[in-house]
Amino acid sequence: MTTGFEPGSPVRIAPAVVRVVAPNPGPFTGPGTNSYLVGETELAVVDPGPAIASHIEALARAGEGRIQWILVTHTHADHSPAARLLREATGATVVGASAPGGGRHDVRFRPDLRPCDGERVLLEGCAIRCIATPGHASNHFCFLVEKTGLLFTGDHVLGNVSPVILPPDGDMADYLGSLARLAQLPLSQLAPGHGPVLDRPREVIESLIAHRLRREQKVLRCLSAAGAASTEALLPAVYEDVDPSLHGLALHSLHAHLIKLERDGLVSLEADAWLLKA
Repeated sequence: MTTGFEPGSPVRIAPAVVRVVAPNPGPFTGPGTNSYLVGETELAVVDPGPAIASHIEALARAGEGRIQWILVTHTHADHSPAARLLREATGATVVGASAPGGGRHDVRFRPDLRPCDGERVLLEGCAIRCIATPGHASNHFCFLVEKTGLLFTGDHVLGNVSPVILPPDGDMADYLGSLARLAQLPLSQLAPGHGPVLDRPREVIESLIAHRLRREQKVLRCLSAAGAASTEALLPAVYEDVDPSLHGLALHSLHAHLIKLERDGLVSLEADAWLLKA
């Protein structure tokens, strides 16, 4: 029985859009990174994925010599490293924001073009709009197929899970602001970097915003009960509804929530302990 997420197997998910899943499944990547080929006579690849030879070969094979563009949502190691090798194989133009400093990013990523917010990549019969969506990563972009309303969301919106926010590069306030902006767009579907295509985009996005705001209120309640606590000490109470095996990742998002609350003037950090402000 096939699932539609077999590595290397092209699956049409929408008119003129094919998904090829990379062979990097895991607890943080789900079935693997979703790479997408968009277009008909000329193609753009959205998120070429990790630098795994079999995946690059699968993308090139599915592209049948038509790949002209490579669009990268952000420079985490499961999304951008294949761009260089796929460019060498196809001669395509790489579009994406440069990697910021920090050990979580693909510092070897070298785009040919750095997109501006609202800029369009033009394929034959298809315009793809670049939308700056900082939050999960400071250099994150989503890509909108304007003709159909399909949005490629990278790690900004994921299938069935809430993205991890990774400070200091990731920023919770930016993430929520980017989500609010996406909620105003005329979207038909969301094609995430991991997991299935999502219908009812506005409902999905508003649910993510509500989830984050509920978690923020829980942080405040737990901190009120604790009096003063480190990020690590708050973690079990704030994320008691999450599998403990995922608490290592949740710690990053908790830190991002606390940084936002500090900027909002609601908490302060004193000697490694967080306190509610009077």
